[in-house]
Amino acid sequence: MPLTHGPLRSIELATAAVLGGVTVGLVTVGALVPVLHAVELVAAVPMGLLAHRYRLRASVTAAIAATLVTFVAAGMVPAIAVVSVATIGGIIGTVKRRGGGLPAVLGLSTIAGLVAAGSALGMLALFSTTRQLLFDNARNFATAAEKLLSRQHRLAALGHEVVSVVDLVLRWWWAFVGGGALAGMIVTAVISWFVLGSVLDRLTWLPGRDLLAAPADDRPVAPLPVTLRDVAFRYPGARADALHGIDLTVDVGEFVAVVGHNGSGKSTLTRVLAGRPPTSGTVERPGSAGLGLLGGTALVLQRPESQTLGVLVADDVVWGLSPELAAEVDIEGLLREVGLDGLGGIETATLSGGQQQRLAVAAALARRPALLVADEATSMIDPQGRRELVALLAELPRRYPMAVVLVTHHEADAAAADRVVHLFGGRQVDGLPRWPRPVGDPRRRPIGEPLLELRDVRYTYNPGTPWAAPALHGVNLTVRRGEALLIVGGNGSGKSTLAWIMAGLTVPTSGSCKLRDFGGARPVHKRIGAVELAFQHSRLQLQRQTVAEEIADWGQGTGTGAVGRALDAVGLDRALASRSIEELSGGQAKRVVLAAMVAARPQVVVLDEPLAGLDPQGRAEVVELLARLRDSGLTLIVISHDVEDMSAVCDRTVYLRAGLILDGAPEAAADENHVPTVASDRLSAHLAQLRLNRPDTGGDTGVAR
Repeated sequence: MPLTHGPLRSIELATAAVLGGVTVGLVTVGALVPVLHAVELVAAVPMGLLAHRYRLRASVTAAIAATLVTFVAAGMVPAIAVVSVATIGGIIGTVKRRGGGLPAVLGLSTIAGLVAAGSALGMLALFSTTRQLLFDNARNFATAAEKLLSRQHRLAALGHEVVSVVDLVLRWWWAFVGGGALAGMIVTAVISWFVLGSVLDRLTWLPGRDLLAAPADDRPVAPLPVTLRDVAFRYPGARADALHGIDLTVDVGEFVAVVGHNGSGKSTLTRVLAGRPPTSGTVERPGSAGLGLLGGTALVLQRPESQTLGVLVADDVVWGLSPELAAEVDIEGLLREVGLDGLGGIETATLSGGQQQRLAVAAALARRPALLVADEATSMIDPQGRRELVALLAELPRRYPMAVVLVTHHEADAAAADRVVHLFGGRQVDGLPRWPRPVGDPRRRPIGEPLLELRDVRYTYNPGTPWAAPALHGVNLTVRRGEALLIVGGNGSGKSTLAWIMAGLTVPTSGSCKLRDFGGARPVHKRIGAVELAFQHSRLQLQRQTVAEEIADWGQGTGTGAVGRALDAVGLDRALASRSIEELSGGQAKRVVLAAMVAARPQVVVLDEPLAGLDPQGRAEVVELLARLRDSGLTLIVISHDVEDMSAVCDRTVYLRAGLILDGAPEAAADENHVPTVASDRLSAHLAQLRLNRPDTGGDTGVAR
């Protein structure tokens, strides 16, 4: 049942803040830059999305905050514009959410128009001096126009009409102002219904449920010990349980590893531990789970960018804490422990995926949690960093009154755990099935002429500013036609930046990246589509509702036959074509992206961490798929930490460290993120306060970290 009462949830606050900020930006730009005034028309879209997905109070909160910020930043007129677009967006979003139609929009916009008209008339009546000033300016404008037009005999009559019209409007100002406000609101709402409504219709198939939603728990924060007895969980609308018959106890001082393949129910178990009630069975704990609260439960998710809220790294560590508590946090000590020493002052947008995951762990520790749940927190980190982070997590419950639950599909990550819980098909099992490691084909295909050439490529983020961050330093690289090249490097080595440059999505600060074809060598950024990039998170590239629509869109109108052949090429059943994108597993999503690229027929495919987040079976399947694509003659550039697995596919390996190509062994590229594995004295002091300062009540709220 959807939530209809109670305070705003974290997801509502976060979404309101983001969409309200977008509204402020659009309105302010439109008000301050005359040629971009039309941008204000788009400002109703974010507010409509908010009203469509969440409760009315979230929209009201966002509208009030956006209006105040706009008033301070740009003045009264833009602030009034924010109120107007928030009203229009709120009407359209609410009507769409409740299944209404155009009559409902007309009714609500008429009411809003009457309110707007009454407010405008009341303000003009109340501030009579200001009203008279506005009237005088209008008369002066009309008089000036009349004099200007009278210089041309044929336009003199028009000048007299201008004066007459202005006099008529000012004489009946209350009717024109009130009627104009009412008519403007109704007309704008009707236009927005057809424009904004189509956007909302497209988004109705996206899941709107909050996976961490839980009923209010007013008990004191005390998440440990927690005991699960015969727990089962089924998502709304699902045909089967995601978890079934789970018995588990986690107590202070324990480091517990939960190991399972994709789809085994690992993430569902973390949500139950974080406070979501099960469908059946019982969860016993002495108080509330306190998700995101000081001394409660901290959750580190698989997608770290979803938890990155601060502009700067140091800001993100203490985001959501009160100023008093934030001042007590040893930010530099926390960053040092997770391998981000010295990066507190840089923008979070410049961090690599692995660095973002380390930052999420630091932000979780800033809340001095009693229970830290890390859901695939090591999935985006290089092997050396993964070992160090696991060692840090294992050390915490041995020294402080807390417990750590690490969810992973890497058996090696569980070696230091006090207990290991294996999940398979939503149930606890004694062990997981073993999947054979892919073996490379010793026969190598002939490799052709140079295809992609990088010469002295350099790239700097925010060049010419105090925040300039060099990422690449003179990269020279040649990729030949039909070659499969593996690029290896630690987190922050510049791999992802290099991938975007090779795909033409980022232009080098200096140097060149050129693609050779029959017409000669041309910069790859002028040949968008000739080199395709498969993102680290495949779901970000899937924008259509079904698999078939996605593949057809990439292939620019590809028919059903071509869609089927693309699915065949990546080893997917053609029946999958009608499946919703939201129903795909991680491995299936990666295959669908590759199928879409096959339909687009690029010359080169660049894959950024194609094995990240996949279980052993999924990794073996993707490696086998890449080998088939390589054997078909497609040129592949693979950026990965997984040297052992990807060596079965790639013909050549190069190593990247600190933005430079190395001529050395893998160790040279892997050792750039070394961090100590034992907590420092400053981190010890920070976490030791947990004994003395663990709150007896709700504590300071924050995000689900």
